[in-house]
Amino acid sequence: MFQTLSLFPPDAILSISTAFQKDTSPTKVDLGVGVYKDENGKTPVPRAVRRAEQEILAEQKTKAYLSPLGNAGFNTQVAELTFGNNLLGRKTDLVLAQAPGGSGALRLGAELIKAANPTVGIHVSDPTWANHIPLLGNAGLKVDTYPYYSANKHRVDLDRMLGALDGLSAGSVVLLHACCHNPTGQDLDATQWALVAEVLARRSLVPFMDMAYQGLGEDLDRDGNSLRIIAKAVPEMLVAVSCSKNFGLYRERTGLLAVLSGNAEQATVNTSQLGRLARTLWSMPPDHGAAIVDRVLSQAELRQEWFSELTHMANRINSLRNVLADKLTLSTNKDFSWIKTQRGMFSRLPLSNEQVVCLREQHHIYMAPDGRINIAGVTPNNATYVAESVAMVCQ
Repeated sequence: MFQTLSLFPPDAILSISTAFQKDTSPTKVDLGVGVYKDENGKTPVPRAVRRAEQEILAEQKTKAYLSPLGNAGFNTQVAELTFGNNLLGRKTDLVLAQAPGGSGALRLGAELIKAANPTVGIHVSDPTWANHIPLLGNAGLKVDTYPYYSANKHRVDLDRMLGALDGLSAGSVVLLHACCHNPTGQDLDATQWALVAEVLARRSLVPFMDMAYQGLGEDLDRDGNSLRIIAKAVPEMLVAVSCSKNFGLYRERTGLLAVLSGNAEQATVNTSQLGRLARTLWSMPPDHGAAIVDRVLSQAELRQEWFSELTHMANRINSLRNVLADKLTLSTNKDFSWIKTQRGMFSRLPLSNEQVVCLREQHHIYMAPDGRINIAGVTPNNATYVAESVAMVCQ
């Protein structure tokens, strides 16, 4: 049977990580895979997360299943963190399901959309995270794109974005990056989000928001502002939340799908459907990461410690943006100040694929083929080397 299969090409981002690990150069720099790195180039476990984990392991007496919808405490805590106090009047309309990471939440949401309307199209930003299209498309949804980023002007192409959304048919689903856009780092501001919300409401479009980096852009509240603006404007929406980055729980696969329903009756139906779909996809979600997040957010001391660490992470990333932008401007004699206006872990350098290959093969600097870089991979010690290497391949 398996003779019909052909060799599948390796994942572009993961293959970069593999190549970096094999590289023996002392000057190598990893700007590829999107994980947070500290001053020593390590991806740490936050202290609050470690403390919560130790407490849970000391107290835990069973590993029995919870339910297809997951850890109820985790679901509630993360929903309140994400939505804030803006849904006090609509809590009965909100349906929550734990999922294996943000990717699992995206896939679960796609399955719910397909169950509701198998022919509906879903529209993602151009560009978007590389795994969005296969995650959603392999669920059976027709995936298309809408304009988002102007590479020439290094900003959101708002007029074209709004025009494209305004031309979609009613009921179409629109995937939106809630904050820290991947791969560009270019976010909408509050005024722009309000304009998007107006089009979504007027055209009866269904937003599906991907919240993968809350707290790593500005702060928890400002990063969640986009979602709250949209939630006030529309009757229905989906939100995929990841705890990989802001809690450092990458390998624990901890995520949440929140579905805002039109009313409490529809929420009951959606709850039953999510339970059914989750049961057929992974039966029961993993609880360890969810239990950790629940404990961190529900205990004041742990929550404050986690918040302090998260604030340090965001501030460090933003400071590295400033350093890199200044170094690139100085080395290339071109204006890279636009990097300072972006948020989150990513930016996309204006490099061709050939220049990216040259940086990797001649300078041992690793990044995605489209020039996307992980800002957290930059350090004060390597920023000058990165900038001067970019200048050399751009000559």
